[in-house]
Amino acid sequence: MHYLEAIFRVLVVGLIFGAGLPAVFAGALVAYSQGAGGVDDSGTAITPNPVLKGLGLLLFTVVGAIVLLAILWITKDVIAHHTGVKIFAPLGLK
Repeated sequence: MHYLEAIFRVLVVGLIFGAGLPAVFAGALVAYSQGAGGVDDSGTAITPNPVLKGLGLLLFTVVGAIVLLAILWITKDVIAHHTGVKIFAPLGLK
């Protein structure tokens, strides 16, 4: 049963980061483009929406931070070996 639980956890995390992160990025693209304003197909001017534009930028920042943290997590042992800096040690993570 322990193996099934571990497989299930890996599956859930894979779905969250494998499908969830690109979905958040797509939401950021939609929010930012809707907030930018412009001209629609009929030639009517659409006023910019700063709230949607800000939401898009916030979501882009979240996605970028998650990607950066993931890269640091993957390379934490190499960084510690070459520099002696343990990046996640202040958080109690090894």
